[in-house]
Amino acid sequence: MPSFETTRRLPYSPSQMFDLVSDIENYPRFFPMCEGMRIRTRQRSGDREILVAAMDIGYKAIRETITTRVTLDRPAMKVDVAFVDGPFSRLENRWQFVEAPGGATTVHFFIAYEFKSLVLQMLVGALFDTAFRRCVTAFEERARQVYGTGRPGSTALTTA
Repeated sequence: MPSFETTRRLPYSPSQMFDLVSDIENYPRFFPMCEGMRIRTRQRSGDREILVAAMDIGYKAIRETITTRVTLDRPAMKVDVAFVDGPFSRLENRWQFVEAPGGATTVHFFIAYEFKSLVLQMLVGALFDTAFRRCVTAFEERARQVYGTGRPGSTALTTA
């Protein structure tokens, strides 16, 4: 099953990065291949907010909708995404935001997925792999647009 994991240190606070990733209604503005996003349900469970969201993705003639359950856990500074419906047989995505020196954040990102169809895997597997690998970069670019260049003295470090 394909997976991708990366850790980056970004010059923004954990709260800023959590807010950015949690703002899924704005994903069509910057997220790779995202053409639309709808929140189907929204509920609270203690300190967590749980959303069911449908993301319309597209590339050239290929169009799919991926429905996920998104758990926003602000006290733990993490976002967990679980597959509900769509072209995958499995999709798991996690974000963790940890305070780093100088007001920066260490962002941990993980995604694993498996397509239902071997034909779809062969057609778009490499495209999805590239898009998922660009995911954190897209959020980093969005953070610069929303928050500016970040705190002085913080640097972006990338590990894959």
